[in-house]
Amino acid sequence: MLQPRDDGWRVSDALWERIEPLLPARPRHPLGCHRRRLPDRDALDAILFVLRSGCQWAALNHTRICSKSSAYRRFREWAGAGLFEALWEQLLADPQTTLEWDWLALDSQIVKAPKGGQASGPNPTDRAKSGTKRSLCTDASGIPLSIAIDGANRHDVKLLERTLEGLLAAPPEGLRPGLCLDRGYDYPWVRPRLDELGYEPHVHSRGDEARLIHEGGRARRWVVESTFAWLVLFRRLKISHERLAATRSAFLHLACALITWRASHPATRAEAAY
Repeated sequence: MLQPRDDGWRVSDALWERIEPLLPARPRHPLGCHRRRLPDRDALDAILFVLRSGCQWAALNHTRICSKSSAYRRFREWAGAGLFEALWEQLLADPQTTLEWDWLALDSQIVKAPKGGQASGPNPTDRAKSGTKRSLCTDASGIPLSIAIDGANRHDVKLLERTLEGLLAAPPEGLRPGLCLDRGYDYPWVRPRLDELGYEPHVHSRGDEARLIHEGGRARRWVVESTFAWLVLFRRLKISHERLAATRSAFLHLACALITWRASHPATRAEAAY
């Protein structure tokens, strides 16, 4: 049964039931005292608002959600505890999440990082301006399985093994998934290494894929481009304003968890693929 459409930043009751058991214990104050703590669900609503709208943390002071300091403090606390990655991993293991392991797709994306910081570097495609690279692996339907970040000047192939080692779900035993890559990964050591890791490599140029579609075949690699497009619908990810690698990764893990959740628990038919 379809649920009412949400506005994109308030956490639903169903999703909150999944998140609440994963929340870390409240840290103890060294003096044994505490101010009244902001409810966890309000803090998560504020974090989702920043992720979806792309606003600055300071803008939360002009909303009725909570203050910027409370939201950011809780975000750093949860990011340090690995909450968002744990949520993503749990949702991938959910029986309602159907993963298509026959074909995987992997590629990289560069986004601007004007403030620099960790996991950023000169972007060779943008006059050496600061940028960050995201290496993403998805299943055949575009559900994200792993993501790794580094500076924009890091070559795609350098992130290949790290991305595959970071998979939060494992393929069924005995299955050898096909892994679709573009020509940026066409190096002599790539195919033997992927064979060792248990993948069937398929390295094609965009022209090869276009010909395949023209002949009535199906493009396998392009699904990862769709997932990159879904990621930047979270406007905080369109340009990376974070300076810490941990906070860059935390926002990406939360976005990937939400994409996974909405793929298996669509709120409306219009959101079924999102």
